[in-house]
Amino acid sequence: MAIVVESEKACTVNPLKMSQPLGASYAAMGLDACMPVMHGSQGCTSFGLVQLVRHFREAIPLQTTAMNEVTTILGGYENVETALLNIRNRAAPKIIVLCSTGLTETNGEDIVGHLAMVRKRKPELNDTELVYVSTPDYVGAFENGYGHAITAIVKALVKPLPTVRQQVNLLPGSHLSPGDIDELREIVGAFGLDPIILPDVSRSLDGHVAPVWRGTTLGGTTLDQIRMAGASAFTIGVGEQTREGAQTLESIAGMPFEIFERLTGLESNDRLLQRLAQLSGRAVPAKYRRQRSQLLDAMLDAHFYTGGIKVALGAEPDLLLAIGSLLQDMGAELSVCVSTTTSASHALLPANRVVLGDLEDMERAASSCDLLITHSHGRQMAARLGKPLMRVGLPVFDRIGNAHRCQIGYRGTMNFIFEIANLLIAQIANHHPTDWALPQSSIAVAAAVPDMN
Repeated sequence: MAIVVESEKACTVNPLKMSQPLGASYAAMGLDACMPVMHGSQGCTSFGLVQLVRHFREAIPLQTTAMNEVTTILGGYENVETALLNIRNRAAPKIIVLCSTGLTETNGEDIVGHLAMVRKRKPELNDTELVYVSTPDYVGAFENGYGHAITAIVKALVKPLPTVRQQVNLLPGSHLSPGDIDELREIVGAFGLDPIILPDVSRSLDGHVAPVWRGTTLGGTTLDQIRMAGASAFTIGVGEQTREGAQTLESIAGMPFEIFERLTGLESNDRLLQRLAQLSGRAVPAKYRRQRSQLLDAMLDAHFYTGGIKVALGAEPDLLLAIGSLLQDMGAELSVCVSTTTSASHALLPANRVVLGDLEDMERAASSCDLLITHSHGRQMAARLGKPLMRVGLPVFDRIGNAHRCQIGYRGTMNFIFEIANLLIAQIANHHPTDWALPQSSIAVAAAVPDMN
């Protein structure tokens, strides 16, 4: 169990975390025909928009109520009403998800009251679902906002329905890429189960060329699917951030749930397949038995390079746990762990300490590490330290194909292990050009043996 400590610096130097409103907006982008709206200044929305556009290299639908100095003092009701009407008239979304920001939360606005008043005054909005998420950006982080958005969507749109035995709800964490969600859908479907994925960015942010541009999200969980979630027989959540949403589904529709803390690794995927076999009454398909065997072989091949290395990790809690646990399984030491916010996931991390801080905290402690793992803002740190950097999480803006990376399931875990091992092999080749094929452990032994010639 890791001890969690907060950085004692007076300011953040090289930020690791992103805000709650951006996390909630990202969850809304997994809903079909949806428009996420940040209730705050234009700068808040512009910053988040840039991060997502750079990561996915796609047009991102994200709007703002454009609060300014005057409306901040006098109240933002008119801004909310104007924004909702303009969005409805121009883009015709089926769902609008309104996320608060630090500005409006500090001001103490009654946004729930605003939305109720807008409904009374503007009946033309009755054909649009309105979901409000409270996401002050002065507390929490990206995955908190994402989790709160799932809960708000469930509360607003899900009602109890007669159970459909073969239907299950999947609540993917924000650390799962569109490629990860596609893999999860395929795994669940292989057991004859019908998954409702909430939210589903694999249909909206998967890098496809849409035939038309609507101005809203193009793909994702439809409104009908969200409503049908109340008929599912079971809910599977991936990551601690989905627990609140799963509990809310249970309280509304009475369905049991299970939270998988990670799906990167061997044991956790074994548990998932056993659960799916139990739910479906089917045996585990042969292709997954073979994939498991391939993963075991990959772990054997790669552990020569990962065994005994020191790793510095900087990531959101659930991603930190997924990557850190796999590396520990592969014999690596989690020497430096930096995260963004408190989470129950930290109690499961096989490390001595987790620092809630920034990338400067990570850099100061990582000089003796062999591998750095964080998002693209760690590239300068890696250059200064002369260490290999594996880019994970969001944003990754200096590499392409982020939407299609898969790091879950047996196959995704195997790909992830190969990526780490190949980074380490490349590092060995740079420093020991004549011994590039030797494992890291062999290089260390060779360096310790004196040359007798």
